[in-house]
Amino acid sequence: MRYSREHKQETHQRIVRKASVRLREKGAHGIGVADLMKEAGLTHGGFYAHFDSREALVIEAFAYAMDRALEHWRKITGQAAPDKRLASIVDSYLTTLHRDNPGQGCAVPALGAEIARESPKTRKAFATKLEEMIEMMADQLPDLPRKAARKQAVATLATMMGTLVLSRIAGNGEFSEEILGAGREAAFARSAAARPATSKPATSKPAARKARKPN
Repeated sequence: MRYSREHKQETHQRIVRKASVRLREKGAHGIGVADLMKEAGLTHGGFYAHFDSREALVIEAFAYAMDRALEHWRKITGQAAPDKRLASIVDSYLTTLHRDNPGQGCAVPALGAEIARESPKTRKAFATKLEEMIEMMADQLPDLPRKAARKQAVATLATMMGTLVLSRIAGNGEFSEEILGAGREAAFARSAAARPATSKPATSKPAARKARKPN
């Protein structure tokens, strides 16, 4: 049976979506092609009708996850006051819900260490998306010179992602909550320091939040 181009594209996107979740949950090498295809409701034999290699699927799945994170950030910053937009990203990112749901969250803390060991092609694709995140965060600091805004964005993003990694290592008890709280305070302090002196600092929220949608 021959399928239409639209059907093939829909199937392709379904594989990417499913793979994106499973890779963030299990790691880049924690699940094989057969299992990824089964997750999408397809047979292993159909894989190469959609992708040239496993690496091609991994790259698309990572890009999909990071694009969804950026969409989420654009949504929440669009609802925040200009001087609180960077803080709103921090506030939505460092939550217990995001910590406990890696499959639906940011791909960088879930997969970053593994990507650093992948091929140059995969690292380049990942780095391109990472830079998009940094540029988007820098956009929330329009009163700073671009170089300073970008530097601040890098530092804030590194704080956020490092905090999330450590909180997941610590589990979901008091130690993990302590890490989330300390990282949130540090990231809020960075975002407050980046604003002009006339701006009011954003107020951090209590450490234990579970109602926020993960990135």
